[in-house]
Amino acid sequence: MIEVPAGKKECFFEDLHVNDKMTVTYQVGGGGHLDIDFWLQDPDHNALANHERQSTGTVSVTAKKDGRYEYCFSNLMSTVVDKLVSFNVHGVIYVDEDDIVSPIEREIRALAHGLATVKDEQEYIVIRERRHRNTAESTNSRVKWWSIFQAVVLFSVVAWQVYYLKSFFEVKRAF
Repeated sequence: MIEVPAGKKECFFEDLHVNDKMTVTYQVGGGGHLDIDFWLQDPDHNALANHERQSTGTVSVTAKKDGRYEYCFSNLMSTVVDKLVSFNVHGVIYVDEDDIVSPIEREIRALAHGLATVKDEQEYIVIRERRHRNTAESTNSRVKWWSIFQAVVLFSVVAWQVYYLKSFFEVKRAF
């Protein structure tokens, strides 16, 4: 998890070879409207993906050329609020069809991929649970303060009504 300060961007790099696959999954866990800008570019700085003001996203690319692929999280649209972003990067190194892959190795790769998917999903669920818990706690706090306000208003009205009704029964003397 990283914190992207207001008005800044955070960039990361991955060195890939031809036919390597890379997947970037991200989710904004806190800050403002829970949105962030994300982009991914190849070694020649050509945009491969561009997400604007998204709270979650997944981008998968297959490298067309060797080099350093850059992906960035930008909070330039915000001037006040920092953003917390959780992200995972998964890569699959390309194996040429000419190479002999044993069935057990193929199964191990499939299990590793499945395990990475489960881990990503679990992290997503944890962040979502945290966000929903914060919403519930905020709502609970608002309901509490609204109830206290209503109780104060109720007792004020009761006191005023007792005073007003009492004034009906007072004897007024004229001198």
